[in-house]
Amino acid sequence: MTTGHPIVLFDGVCNYCNSWVNYAIRHDRKAKLKFAALQSEIGQELRKQYGLDPSIESVLLIDKGRVYEYSDAALEIAKRLDWPAKAIYALKIFPRFLRTPVYKWIARNRYKWFGKKDACMIPTPDIKSRFL
Repeated sequence: MTTGHPIVLFDGVCNYCNSWVNYAIRHDRKAKLKFAALQSEIGQELRKQYGLDPSIESVLLIDKGRVYEYSDAALEIAKRLDWPAKAIYALKIFPRFLRTPVYKWIARNRYKWFGKKDACMIPTPDIKSRFL
């Protein structure tokens, strides 16, 4: 599946992840990014298409045939946002070996700290076109 747009795969039941998706949508006024929950049929299809390990519960970014995982995905998403949100990309100055463990620690604790939903979020009509 190709959309011509970068695709963000995210944990659709995670409150923290949903907050970040909403943040990204608000700061992507040109609608460059498309979104799909990892748990969705399309999310599962994209995982298979790109040979992604089903145990990875990280946000993923697929852009021009390349897959970004963990902190790399988060920073690459930020890079595609409008200012001032794009400034988050400056965290790229920290080497991956420092960024990724911090990212994984937050990911491991996200349900405990922020909670989770029983089902994936349902996009509102005004942003529905942003979801696959």
